[in-house]
Amino acid sequence: MLNSCTLCPHNCKINRLKCQKGRCKCDNKLKIALASLHMFEEPCISGTKGSGTVFFSNCNLNCIYCQNYEISQLGKGKEISVQDLANIFLKQQEKNAHNINLVTPTMYVYQIIDAIKIAKSKGLNIPIIYNSNGYENIETIKLLNGYIDVYLPDLKYYTDTLSKKYSNVNNYFNVATKVIKEMYAQVGPASFDKNRINKKRSYN
Repeated sequence: MLNSCTLCPHNCKINRLKCQKGRCKCDNKLKIALASLHMFEEPCISGTKGSGTVFFSNCNLNCIYCQNYEISQLGKGKEISVQDLANIFLKQQEKNAHNINLVTPTMYVYQIIDAIKIAKSKGLNIPIIYNSNGYENIETIKLLNGYIDVYLPDLKYYTDTLSKKYSNVNNYFNVATKVIKEMYAQVGPASFDKNRINKKRSYN
């Protein structure tokens, strides 16, 4: 599926399997910058034990104010395999993380789905959070149905003037709001336990 990439609205259609790179600067390799037990996300996510964050390298936006620009724009990070990613998920669970927190994951959705399948087959059972910038194709979010428990989109702009000025993208608000509606359709409203930690979604 990476031979004509359309994961986000840039629709570069480049062949990432041949190591071509589009707007996000990603090729066929899975790349992460950091995996850690993070105590500084929203309190309902970090809770008392921390969120099991995985920061993915690169990004399909170029926000001029990005605090993680070395990761998002300079591509800082390490290439790993899908199996490695699955093992990271399991290791976060072993550390008693409240959840798996996928930060800027859009460019790697196919690999992430495979890693989730592997990790779940080996006992992964904590909630999985999809923490994105909201600039992605609805088809990409539909692929995630059944794999993600909590969506955490960061709605950045309400006018094209602002999105073009600060992130160099057009039609951001229209794209992101449609994506957020699809996210909501999949998982519904936020749900919390007594400690205000996001619950794992129940699948029927």
